[in-house]
Amino acid sequence: MFMVERVPTGIPGLDDLLEGGLPKGRSVLVSGGCGTGKTIMSMQYLIKGALEHDEPGLYVTVDERADLIREDMLRFGWDIKALEDEGKLALLDLSSTRIGVPSMEQYYVEAHEFEPEKLLIKIMQTARSIGAKRFVLDSIPALGFHMESENKIREFILKLVYYLRQTGLTSILISELSEEGKELTKFSRFGVEEYVVDGVIVLRYTTMPLLEGTHRILFIRKMRATKHYEGMVPLKIDTDGIKLVPVDMDI
Repeated sequence: MFMVERVPTGIPGLDDLLEGGLPKGRSVLVSGGCGTGKTIMSMQYLIKGALEHDEPGLYVTVDERADLIREDMLRFGWDIKALEDEGKLALLDLSSTRIGVPSMEQYYVEAHEFEPEKLLIKIMQTARSIGAKRFVLDSIPALGFHMESENKIREFILKLVYYLRQTGLTSILISELSEEGKELTKFSRFGVEEYVVDGVIVLRYTTMPLLEGTHRILFIRKMRATKHYEGMVPLKIDTDGIKLVPVDMDI
């Protein structure tokens, strides 16, 4: 029987829901509303990969300045700068160009490189330069704001997922969803992401039976080549990052 190789996520409790981790070399969409933990989860995936598995990671930041990401992650004890100096992590800055200011980062995208083809080349070149095994794009909606049309961003997503798969990167692509309503029918901003990726992990705020108030939860909408847990799992953010609250599972 063929067994798919797994990549540990570094998120306590998550690998137990995924037969040991993400399918190696595949792309997974992490989608959620504001404040649900998307950036923390994706950065934890890269940092734990670098520290515990010696797998370099590339983080493409479109939403937030790289210096602020480094500062924010220190609250979890994650020294991104140290990992960058060791060649185990790289931040590719798209945020500065997106708002029209010069970048002070080692890796950045210039204005003329924001065209889909040139941007793909830049991303792949940066990944190769550090020998990346893990990849994060944060986020697709922010990138879409800078492209001419939704057709352009859809074309970019299709090509990006193809190239990531060809180069063997195990990737997380971040998107957003509306928190309106209880039933979700769309899991991304542009309505194509969830169909071209191999997995979809959703983060939400919701109420849960037996628990008072509103809580962050995670559920796995799909994961190809994986028998996964299909229920909602409470998620906590503490001083060590993100972790899942144990549940009685029958996968």
